[in-house]
This record gives sequence, C-alpha cells and structure tokens, in this order.
Amino acid sequence: MEKKRGILVVSFGTSHKDTREKTIGAIEAAIRDAYPELAVYSAWSSRMLRAKVFATTGEKIDSVEEALSRMKADGITHVFIQTTHIINGIEYEALKEDARTHKASFSAVSFGKPLLSSTEDMKELTRIIADEFSDILGSGEAALVLMGHGTRHHSNTVYAALDYMFRETGCPDIHVGTVEAYPSPGQILKKLDPSRTKTVHLAPLMTVAGDHAIHDMAGNAGDSWASRFAQAGYGVVCHLKGLGEYPGIRRMFLRHLEAILS
Repeated sequence: MEKKRGILVVSFGTSHKDTREKTIGAIEAAIRDAYPELAVYSAWSSRMLRAKVFATTGEKIDSVEEALSRMKADGITHVFIQTTHIINGIEYEALKEDARTHKASFSAVSFGKPLLSSTEDMKELTRIIADEFSDILGSGEAALVLMGHGTRHHSNTVYAALDYMFRETGCPDIHVGTVEAYPSPGQILKKLDPSRTKTVHLAPLMTVAGDHAIHDMAGNAGDSWASRFAQAGYGVVCHLKGLGEYPGIRRMFLRHLEAILS
C-alpha cells in the first residue's frame, strides 16, 4: 500500500467566532503553511460545542472519530494527530482513546504532545508571556494573573509548577490560577501586596479566549475574577487574547508536530 500521510488537528472548540479565527484557525493555518504537501484535517473534542455551533450557524464540525473516518475514506495511511490542548489531562486522554478505536484502519497513528508537556515547554511559555506583557509589568505596580482551566486529573500540577517557574525566572509579578482547581484566585489574592501592586491584569492561559475568559474572568458577575480582584481594591484590566494568538505558542505546537513527523 502506498504511504499517504495526513495531519489531524484536534481542539476542544469554541462557540465564539472571533477567537476561533484568531486561535484555532491561526494554529491550523500555521500547520498548513508548514506542511503544504500534506492533507490537514480538523476536529473538535467537545460534543457540546460542536452541537452548539451546528445549532446556531449550521456548520458541521467533525468529531475525532468522524475526522478519522474521513481520512480513511481519502486514503490516508499514516495519521499524525496534533492537539491544541494545553495539558495532558482528561481531554487529551479521551482524544487518544477515541483515536485508538480506529487505529486498525491505518498503518500508523501518532500523537503530538499538548502545549505544556515538559519542563522545557513551561520555560518557553514563561518567556513568551513575559515578553508579551513586559511593558505592563515594567512599572513595578502591576501584576499579571493567568487563568487556566484546571482539572481533577493529576496533570493539574502543571499550573502550580508554572506559577513557581515564573518566580524562579525573575517574574514574581506573574501568577497562575485555575477556574476549577488549584491554584484558585483566592490563593493568588493572598500573595499580592496591595501596598505595591495597584493594577491586576487578567489574561487566559487557554488556547482560545472563549466562555471562561469572557464570563469567568472578565464578566460582571460578583464571582468573576475581574470582580473579585476589583473588590479587593485593585484596578483590573482584562486581556481577551487566547494563547493561540501568540506566534510563539503556535511555533511550540508546530515543534510538537514536527517531533512525530520527522
């Protein structure tokens, strides 16, 4: 059988068109530009978001299983799956399990790692974030708080490790919290010094700036992160920019894909 390679880009998904184009769309475009000779397919792992987009726009987005079936029908023999997930957690494990059920349909199925899969990945992300927000943090009166999703999976330790790494690499004013796990925004508030920090900048540590960023982070509800830091006496500035918008982050995903293609 003639070898025919194809790439499948798997994202959690989003119902927000603007951030989708700037993040998921930009990552997929970067992959297509890097590998113009290969067919590139895409899928979303969230059934809820696929259904929501279909109900509101009529657009049909493939699940992992549907995309793999499409690749098989197109004669792809070697599948290279690159996720846009941040950590190796529940969603990534579910993606691998879904793909394994179709493994017999192909000569080989390989998996590119999530964004933060090694100490070097975390170090690179700290450099990218520190450079992106260098002007904001230069005053000495501002802090940057990054909102991760958080998970009950043991991989949640990545967030605490990343928080520590920012301090270790000379960025003590950058903090990492999560929506659903540890560290929490309350724990970050305990670390801030109100006599020195006047303004807290909030930004998502997520591929897209979707519902969590818009509502849990920047929303007007009393329990949003913006409200909680404002109630504590800080000026609050929200940055609705997903990680997929940063060129350096897209290059990280490309390197993870290159590692399985080479």
